[in-house]
Amino acid sequence: MIDMTLPWPPKELSPNARVHWRQKHKHAKAYRGTCGLIALALDAQSLVGKKYFWVTFCPPNRRSYDDDNLLARFKAGRDGIADGLGIDDKNFITTITIGNPVPGGAVRVHIRDYPIDSEPNNP
Repeated sequence: MIDMTLPWPPKELSPNARVHWRQKHKHAKAYRGTCGLIALALDAQSLVGKKYFWVTFCPPNRRSYDDDNLLARFKAGRDGIADGLGIDDKNFITTITIGNPVPGGAVRVHIRDYPIDSEPNNP
């Protein structure tokens, strides 16, 4: 349904980074805006309901990355995508993978429909 390639999140957004909150906010705002503009440029039909949200992190080097830290580092990007597509990110069912390194790093996002019949029945 929707595929996009986003820039690698700034190191200042990592939970392990020891930066002042104002610096982190500046980078988060810029990254959220960038991801939002990329998502806004897509010709996405109206999105409603739950969506599969696959994220593949392609790091800029062969260094080992924690998947939970990568997801936290990408939070501003995920929020920007939701802003650009006009969908609430609480509807994303997220799966993450770590791909092969690419120069400069990249984040590949795939958004697909979530099958309604696979939801568990709530008593």
